[in-house]
Amino acid sequence: MIGRVISQHWLRGLRVLCALLVMSLGSLSALAQPVDKKAECTKDLMFVFDASGSMGTTDLTAKEPHIERVKRALHRILPEIPPSRRMGLIIYGEGAYNQCDSIELKVRPQLNAGPTIVAEVDKVQPMGRTPLTQSVRDAADILDYRRNSSVIVLLTDGEETCGGKPCELAEALKADATDLTIHVIGYRHRDAAGLGAVFGARCLAEQTGGLYLSVETEDELVEALRKTLTCPLITELGPNHGMFRRAEISTPSPEIWLRQYRSR
Repeated sequence: MIGRVISQHWLRGLRVLCALLVMSLGSLSALAQPVDKKAECTKDLMFVFDASGSMGTTDLTAKEPHIERVKRALHRILPEIPPSRRMGLIIYGEGAYNQCDSIELKVRPQLNAGPTIVAEVDKVQPMGRTPLTQSVRDAADILDYRRNSSVIVLLTDGEETCGGKPCELAEALKADATDLTIHVIGYRHRDAAGLGAVFGARCLAEQTGGLYLSVETEDELVEALRKTLTCPLITELGPNHGMFRRAEISTPSPEIWLRQYRSR
């Protein structure tokens, strides 16, 4: 009789422990939700860079041209890109003054592309117009977007000026692509009247499930580049109770604790 009572209490306790374990696993799963984005880091990426004449201009509030601040931002962020991420570079707007045919593939998608991309951007001399639509189309073709999952990041400070229709391109790419995401970063992005340009490039992102990020300062540009070029972050349970850290996927986990979680 006593043994039966003990057995019943033991089984009841075991059920409680199992329930608590399931709840704990559910909580950890929720905390690690960003892991689902891991696939994003396995996709090839093309960076489409605006080197049109407007990048060489200055603002009333700053004496240096846009391009210098953009170069500094890239120097800050590109070292954060894991070497395992395949990345390439297209630059448009270099070359002859006020021309639309200056679109050049500088770096094919490759591993550890950051240093090469920095070196190419450092040589940029803004001169031409803004054939951003054709540049994005070329980037998609290089990525073989009809067969491969891929990402394009467009950085521009102005509207299309070479007759391209970015919204029509976005629809066509979306219809034909296996899995293509286009992010658009508008750096002090305006048309001649100071408005309107955002809508021309924005649809590239909206039609493909990407981000449109309008930025004004160098620090804001760094954050936009971090969101679109670097790998997603995951949260891991650390060895100390309640401690969590964030680590780049596909790279060794940094030994930097960023957040403390305490259950209440």
